[in-house]
Amino acid sequence: MEITLDTLINIATLLLGSGSGAFFTWKWISRKSKAEAQEAEVDMAQKVQDTYQQMLTDKQTEVDDKNRIITELRQDRDHFREDRNEMRDRLDKTERKIHELEDRVARNGRQMAGMSPFLCTRHRCKERLTALVTTDGEIKTTKKQQDKKEDENESK
Repeated sequence: MEITLDTLINIATLLLGSGSGAFFTWKWISRKSKAEAQEAEVDMAQKVQDTYQQMLTDKQTEVDDKNRIITELRQDRDHFREDRNEMRDRLDKTERKIHELEDRVARNGRQMAGMSPFLCTRHRCKERLTALVTTDGEIKTTKKQQDKKEDENESK
């Protein structure tokens, strides 16, 4: 078998054609695999970004809920403070009124103690003197009644 130039050219063409075809196929497959890898990376990065975005949204919702609760608690606290202050004012007024009434009772007791010598325990007693008690606690009897009592005492 004789190898001719045409056969050598055909073999060379075949080798060059198949080699260059293989080279271009390899290059195309390499580029395709790189592009697919990059696409997978981009998809993964997008998924990671979506996950982080969801986490941020969840965290923001949680923070908003906590802020709302804190605001409600502060409003409740302020309301309770107002109620407490109102109750303190009412208690102070009540205590002042109690002290005022205690002073009146003590004053009335002193007046009653001062009037006790002028009180007669017999019903419809004619010797009874009319006693007038002033706001200062002094007891005054009318002069006419004192004179009558003295006259009756002398005549006996």
